[in-house]
Amino acid sequence: MRERGIISPTLREDERQYEASLRPQRLAEFVGQARIKEVLAIAIEAAKQRGEAMDHVLLCGPPGLGKTTLASIIARELEVPFEQTSGPVLQKKLDLTGILSHIRPRQVFFIDEIHRLLPDIEEMLYAALEDFRVDILIGSGPGARTHSLPIPRFTAIGATTRQGLIGGPLRGRFGLVLRLGHYTPEELQQIVLRSARILGVEIDEAGAREIAQRSRGTPRVANRLLRRVRDYAQVRAQGRITEEVARTALDLLEVDRYGLDEIDQKIMLTILEKYGGGPVGLNTIAASIDEQAETIEEVYEPYLMQLGFLDRTPRGRVATDRAFEYFGVPRRGSRLQRSLF
Repeated sequence: MRERGIISPTLREDERQYEASLRPQRLAEFVGQARIKEVLAIAIEAAKQRGEAMDHVLLCGPPGLGKTTLASIIARELEVPFEQTSGPVLQKKLDLTGILSHIRPRQVFFIDEIHRLLPDIEEMLYAALEDFRVDILIGSGPGARTHSLPIPRFTAIGATTRQGLIGGPLRGRFGLVLRLGHYTPEELQQIVLRSARILGVEIDEAGAREIAQRSRGTPRVANRLLRRVRDYAQVRAQGRITEEVARTALDLLEVDRYGLDEIDQKIMLTILEKYGGGPVGLNTIAASIDEQAETIEEVYEPYLMQLGFLDRTPRGRVATDRAFEYFGVPRRGSRLQRSLF
């Protein structure tokens, strides 16, 4: 049975350790995102020359594009401590207070999934980001009072897959708002070759290119596919990955030439075959394939739209002519068209 989790945004602990070992440590080692790297390089150097904390940074984009990696690189380039948490972990004001009260000058404080912060914690973060203070409530009832605790100037880095869920007041407190885009096959080929060197895997450029072309424009997926192809090569091809070995292994995993996996194909075939190409609502698609609507919207749809297979409209999701052609489904008129006759 094919591994369902190749494209999944969730990571097991062993996968986290595996991916951490492949992450670049410096900005010069980071492949792709050339404009963002240039912007960050200037901001980092300016902050170091002034001896100040760098401006707060908001990193946006689909999962697996390197937001966490960039955050750790920024801290390393600034030569300052790095503290990491995530929106779902901060459940009480005390959680955030504990972190901020121990923050050090110029430190990088990274909040993953910042769009999932609770409203009262987000409000508390406003003062920390803008005024560099923590408001602590002492006592309760009529005698309660607020005490403002000053904190050193630091650099907050937020990461989000859903920028639209971040309110204007919070977004406005970030000096740099940077959106990461999908990687080109050439960039992913470089990433695969670099990861293979680190893992001690023998691979030629054609083999790396085959993996790159099926990696959905995402380094995390490229590294996972490399891991699976490495296993296949070790057992069936004397440990060497060539174009033919990579193609055979990826075909076995049912990852097609565009990198579409089982869930991608279920989404598209549901829209094409069951709903005549749409329009169809996101929740209807999610119920039809037994997948979370949020996962479809954040993980799968951006890439399907980038390929030109799917459009979002006010009435729902609609398959394009290119999708009908690629999946070999005859067009029988959209639901909207049928409703007119």
